[in-house]
Amino acid sequence: MSETKITLNATTRLDPATTMGKVTLGVADLAMMSDYYQQVIGLTVLERTSQVVELGVAETPLVRLEARPGGKPYPGATGLYHLALLLPTRQDLGLWLKHFVTTQNRMIDGAGDHLVSEALYLSDPEGNGIEIYRDRPRDTWEYDENGIKMATLAVDLPALVADAPNTPFTGMPGGTTMGHVHLQVDDVGKALEFYCDVVGFDLMAAMSSAGFISAGGYHHHLGMNTWHSRGAAPPPAGSLGLISYQVVLPTEAAREAVLSHLDRQGHRLEQTPAGPLVRDPAGNGLVFVVA
Repeated sequence: MSETKITLNATTRLDPATTMGKVTLGVADLAMMSDYYQQVIGLTVLERTSQVVELGVAETPLVRLEARPGGKPYPGATGLYHLALLLPTRQDLGLWLKHFVTTQNRMIDGAGDHLVSEALYLSDPEGNGIEIYRDRPRDTWEYDENGIKMATLAVDLPALVADAPNTPFTGMPGGTTMGHVHLQVDDVGKALEFYCDVVGFDLMAAMSSAGFISAGGYHHHLGMNTWHSRGAAPPPAGSLGLISYQVVLPTEAAREAVLSHLDRQGHRLEQTPAGPLVRDPAGNGLVFVVA
């Protein structure tokens, strides 16, 4: 991975206990997509109306689907690259992979050993990217002068399946979280300035075409790239794909500090039923909530 130096002038930092929350997607076929996230991904329905299905693990919402039957996809626009579900253990990851291969009768779209994690990649039926992964212990992560060391190496998929328990897959395990969100942006430098200087994330690693940022020393809570979206505009209102994603602050005071800083910096906050929403320079919507 070739790195690039990006100079940031951060004035405030996010609380180190900050995490990521649910991702909201606009979908054309609500019933089909709901079935997919239940039967293939392994999430449970937490809320259902004629227009919305919210899914998660235990009482934790992770994916919210909102019906947009007239919407269209814009894969070259800014938006979601993938949402990333973090499983507690490698055995959980292997069990999910075994479930996917046996029920779908095909292999996943891709996989990567990123040194800090092992990740599996696929897309849902409407083209939204999904990563399912497990972290290696934090005390094994390595760093150099460019930040945290990450790479994309091969994953031994047969060994991953062989190490899984010989039990039926009954859904995503307790403790599954939204580990990170990876965005398509039009300009990595502009996105990093916003997320680090204004919102308060820490820069973990950067290339000219991608950046990785986090709170509290995690390898990344947010990824961003221009691999398919350099110079692109946001999709039109009402499109399919990413509507918003959540940044979860540990306390109301921590959230108010971020919102006040955004306001002072001239970033307009939209009051939505889900909470205050701000748009990054690429038009992606993030909602600040309290754990």
